[in-house]
Amino acid sequence: MRTNLFKLTAAAGVLALTLTACGSDDGGDGASDGALAGEGTGDECVIDSDVPVGAAVSLTGAAASYGESQKNGLELAAEELNEKEGVTYALKVEDDQTDPKQAITLFEGFAGDGTSIIIGPTLSNTAFQAQPIAQEESVPVLAISNTAAGITEQGDYIFRNSLTEAQVIPQTVATAVETYDLQNVIVMYSNDDAFTESGYEVMASSLEEEGVDVAETITFSKADTDFRALLTQAKGANPDAIFVSGLIEAAIPLVTQARELGIDVPIIGGNGFNNPQLMADAGDAAEGVVVGAAWNSASDNAENTAFLAAYEEKFGSQPDQFAAQAYAAMHIIDAAVRSDCSAERDAIKEGLSGISDMPTVLGSISINADRDAEHDAVVQVIKGGKFTVLP
Repeated sequence: MRTNLFKLTAAAGVLALTLTACGSDDGGDGASDGALAGEGTGDECVIDSDVPVGAAVSLTGAAASYGESQKNGLELAAEELNEKEGVTYALKVEDDQTDPKQAITLFEGFAGDGTSIIIGPTLSNTAFQAQPIAQEESVPVLAISNTAAGITEQGDYIFRNSLTEAQVIPQTVATAVETYDLQNVIVMYSNDDAFTESGYEVMASSLEEEGVDVAETITFSKADTDFRALLTQAKGANPDAIFVSGLIEAAIPLVTQARELGIDVPIIGGNGFNNPQLMADAGDAAEGVVVGAAWNSASDNAENTAFLAAYEEKFGSQPDQFAAQAYAAMHIIDAAVRSDCSAERDAIKEGLSGISDMPTVLGSISINADRDAEHDAVVQVIKGGKFTVLP
């Protein structure tokens, strides 16, 4: 009797394995039964199943202030998109903890559970560790804040809608040099982060192209909070300005301590400075800080006007660039899905490749042959506690 039961159990196991093997043959596009392929196209597209979208953003750790904004932008966009006819999105936002190991775990989970596309992670150095998982499993990724060089070079499934440091910083440097007639500057950067190192490299080359003398380059750790000794060193060079590539956690004390030490020259920050938390926590010390950006709230395009109103109504505050880029990402994904009315992985990959002159909160955006975003950048200066466009 026990022998017959064993044979029955074994046979059932073989049948289960056979069915599983058949069901997993999805051609590498993440859809096993065609449920994510619909009918029609564009606004007429109808997909019966919810489209699974996974997001890995920093809700804790050093980049939490960026990740919280991203979560808000993603959720607002998903709610709006789900009010449209034809396609609904099942958005799952997870915390990458500003930790590459956690991001890898999340990417592995998304790759294995049939998620159609992954958004994030928040920081570039985390992305460099996690993205190879998605590339290997043929899952498209849309980076929404990773600006370091080399992000999309990791594979043909990796895209981004965030402008690179190489796209934003040269314009920032050129505008600052012209506005403030800069001749001699100090450059400071954290040398233990891929994003800030990439920003520094672009700053250095841009200053050289503008013919500006860099009196000294000073490095620090992204975990540092006391910059008084370094700033005293910088002040001794009597610079016309200080350029800084650092995360917001360093930007706030650095700017505050610089003003406390009587350093009143312009401070020009990279993308890490582009956060309202700088004004909130540094207060008057943040006045006059210059920041290059991919988005400015003063943009009067129709998409941005509607976004600002909806964001404030839902969250009771104004969005920042990270919220705007996240919000735009969901709309870009929707356009990619609707282009062939399919949320299968390879179909989304092809759809993202075809994004061209699409109106978004970031302006008219295109995805180029390198899978990078192209749209106008903006140079901002903090005045009256707000980011305004630098003339």
